[in-house]
Parts: sequence; structure tokens; C-alpha cells
Amino acid sequence: MVNYIEASSAPPKNTGAIRLYDAEAFEGMRRACQLTARCLDALADIVKPGLVTDDIDRFVFDFGMDHGAYPATLNYRGYTKSTCTSINHVVCHGIPNDKPLREGDIVNIDVTFVVDGWHGDSSRMYPVGTVKRAAERLLEVTYESLMRGIAAVRPGARTGAIGEAIQTYAEAERCSVVRDFCGHGVGRLFHDSPNILHYGRANEGPELREGMIFTIEPMINLGRPHVKVLADGWTAVTRDRSLSAQYEHTVGVTSDGCEIFTLSPGGLDRPGLPPFIG
Repeated sequence: MVNYIEASSAPPKNTGAIRLYDAEAFEGMRRACQLTARCLDALADIVKPGLVTDDIDRFVFDFGMDHGAYPATLNYRGYTKSTCTSINHVVCHGIPNDKPLREGDIVNIDVTFVVDGWHGDSSRMYPVGTVKRAAERLLEVTYESLMRGIAAVRPGARTGAIGEAIQTYAEAERCSVVRDFCGHGVGRLFHDSPNILHYGRANEGPELREGMIFTIEPMINLGRPHVKVLADGWTAVTRDRSLSAQYEHTVGVTSDGCEIFTLSPGGLDRPGLPPFIG
């Protein structure tokens, strides 16, 4: 049985109940998410061959500090960086280091800023220089998958409708959907209920209700969906070393659909690719 609770009266931990947020909370999420989006916009100008991912991490940390925000990943469950940088066959949670980006790489940069206690969570793919058509196509399919998942969000639908929309499209494009990771509730907590699967059936999962806030963040592979986590305990890679991509938005369920909190103010939701026309 799924329990829903008014967020203002919920305990400060994930109890499995789904929080329903009010208008004031939505405004807090707008502030946090738009700061994250502005940081991701700014990164579009600096991601190029030769840049080391530790420099991306420092940029994100400094951007947050300059704007009164704290990177949520820093010291989260032992993680020591301010962002995740996942390159090529890394599915998610890639740890920044001193390795430079190379011409033709694709890299996901995942940023979550905490602003006045609210978590703004988003990620984007960045082509590094000129990429091969197969990589470019993967980015296009992954972003379209995200937007189709978002289009399924409305009160009365179920979370499975999001997964079905993503899976149906991605697999029709001869790509696969990673099943080991999912979207999640977010707000005052970094990770909260419900889990948002990126595959499934429309009649499955909790009912979507006005006031819910969560991320949708499909990870799409050119090859098979299987992944493994490396010895560092964080970095997840494709088992067949095929390319993987991910885009992520934070959304809030409204009376007639949803609000995307993390939209790029500069129209750079797909940096390096033409603007999306949905």
C-alpha cells in the first residue's frame, strides 16, 4: 500500500511515504533547480578536449559557493566530489579525476545544489569536440526518451506510465534502458520516495498526485542494458563497454501535468545539439 503525506508534516528522513509539497515548496525548488541549470549552462563553454574532470568538479564547487549553495554529493555517503562525470561507457556516478577529456568523448555531468535546504538535481550530456554519428544519435534518443517520460506525468497516471513511455521509444530506436538505477523523489531530501523506473507498464507503480516532486533520469545504452559497479564502489559501466548516455530533470506534478524545474534558462538543455522541438 502506498502512503502519501503532506511534506510539511513529514519526518526528515525517507520513510517510504510519498511527500506532497505545497506552492511555497515549489518556489523553493525553482530557486535550487534554476541555480543547478545555470551551472550546467555555464559548463557548456568550458567542456572541450584537454579539460580534466577534476577541473569540472572545481568549477561546480566554486559556482555553488559563489551563489550560496552547497553541492549535495560532496561527502554524501563517503563520496568526495562535488559532481559526477560519466564518460563514454560509464553509465553514472563517474568520479572526477586528472584524466583529460578527449576529442569525440561524450560526458554526463550531474549536479545537485542545495539552496535553503532544497535540492536541485539535474544532469546533461556534453559532446567533447566532434563526436561520431552513433554517439550523437544516442544523445538524441536519450533526450527524447527523457522528454517522453516527462510528457507522461499528470495527476491520476501511474509512475509506470513514465517508464513505459521511455522504454517503448528507446527500444524502438534499437537502444536499451538501464534497469539498475532509477529516478527518485527529491525536495528537502536528496533521495526520497518514490523510485521512478525508466521501464515498465502504464498501469504499474504509485499513482501520481499533485504536489509530488521527483527526478526522471533515463540511462540509455547503445548496446545491452547490463551494468557493473567498479571496485571504487561508485562508478557504474556498461558490461559490454557500449556507449551510455543520460539526461535528467527534476519535475513537480501540477493540477494538469508537471513543471520542469531544471529547464535551461539559456536553452542549453542539449548542449552541442540543435534545440529540441517537442
